[in-house]
Amino acid sequence: MTESTANVIAQFYNEEGVASGPALSLPVDVNPEQLALLLNSLLGNEEDPLPYTFEVAETEISNTLDKDIIEPGKHSTEETFKILYRPQAVFRVRAVTRCSSSLTGHTDAILCVSFSPCGTMLASGGGDTNVRIWDLNTETPQHLLKGHKHWVQHVAWSPNGKYLASAGMDGQVIIWEPRTGKQHAVLKGHNKWVSALAWEPLHLNASCRRLASSSSDGTVRVWDVVKKQLEFSMAQHTAPVMCVKWAGDGLIYSASRDKTIKVWASTGNHPGKLVKVLSGHAHWVTTLALSTDAVLRTGANDHTGKMYKDEEEAQKRALQRYEQVIAVNPERLCSGSDDFTMYLWPNKKEEVDGKKVAPKRMVGHQKTVNHVSFSPDGRYIASASFDKSVKIWDSRDGKFIASLRGHVAEVYQVVWSSDSRMLLSCSKDSTIKLWDIKTKKMKMELPGHLDEVFTVDWSPSGDKAASGSKDKTLKM
Repeated sequence: MTESTANVIAQFYNEEGVASGPALSLPVDVNPEQLALLLNSLLGNEEDPLPYTFEVAETEISNTLDKDIIEPGKHSTEETFKILYRPQAVFRVRAVTRCSSSLTGHTDAILCVSFSPCGTMLASGGGDTNVRIWDLNTETPQHLLKGHKHWVQHVAWSPNGKYLASAGMDGQVIIWEPRTGKQHAVLKGHNKWVSALAWEPLHLNASCRRLASSSSDGTVRVWDVVKKQLEFSMAQHTAPVMCVKWAGDGLIYSASRDKTIKVWASTGNHPGKLVKVLSGHAHWVTTLALSTDAVLRTGANDHTGKMYKDEEEAQKRALQRYEQVIAVNPERLCSGSDDFTMYLWPNKKEEVDGKKVAPKRMVGHQKTVNHVSFSPDGRYIASASFDKSVKIWDSRDGKFIASLRGHVAEVYQVVWSSDSRMLLSCSKDSTIKLWDIKTKKMKMELPGHLDEVFTVDWSPSGDKAASGSKDKTLKM
């Protein structure tokens, strides 16, 4: 069989493993664009074709079909290849390419930036103890929020956009009303700095009134922001708690320097009860990510920008969006540690042959894993490390996919575009880099900052990104 005439029999399968259409004879050198055309015609989508990614089952190479996979002459023409296809996001985010404005006002390093769930406002906090809210239509300052006595290291929007929480080195959590810029509540109780904030997901609570905060004092506290009081406290870690996440199933995860991740109940007869301890890391656990982070953060907001008439309608939409995500990929947790490794923890419902799935240990980084983040579609994990690299992993089995190299100093954070096609990373080398997930290469370098870039965020609506630096400026 010569290479020019080499054909193989292939069968399309969807993510659930159901065959689509008949088995087809395809040339070996078929490319993903041709496959997409063929699949759209098979599924009757010619009028409005959808974008797909493909992979050949039983191989580790995804997103491509090429001669390396179906090698001519090595396979019998009787052999049928399974081609798995997955729909990509229908909307497409344009690459961020230029700095539209440099926002000044902070008088010290900017340590955190975060877009509101609907993508119309931006909050930033820094070493000058202030929180600022910016109007994104005009790219000008909207409110200056004063109240903290030390660095502000975290800002977190409630999923309905009604509240903004800020916290940092002074140990207090302050709740603001971002529309008016007024202070709503000061929550005191931690006796050391606050290391992370996590709001209860909108689909679990229509009024978004509960907030979890973790602290260097070894505790996690859950607050009722409407009553302005502590609801319950979890204090079983034996070292500072570095990160907290509130999952869509109601569980709260906390990662600590005691090398463990603890899982807590947030509802029921015993809220704050320890459900489980996840251990495996050999050093401090400093970062956590959930595969549902993107949908939990945005609540009822999606790329269409639809408004809802009341809280109940918004809650229904948030639940619908959450269920759509976990139908494709169950909610999983990924942790990163100072032991240079990451762990992918299986969902409690995941089983193979009746046995629980073991956690996957992901190795490859040469230094501390500083930040991990799931793509919004839940398919990939990106990790940033002090070894100057960003790595991409498969979120289903924890397999390594690619190393993205280009930074010349420690990488601090990674964020995904809302269509999961691109990635932004910020670094100590004063640059931000834009990566293309399909080619696994750098698409663009975004210079402009004069010093280390500590924080970066990409708007859920996809049209803007923001970065904060040690040079005291915020760039859009």
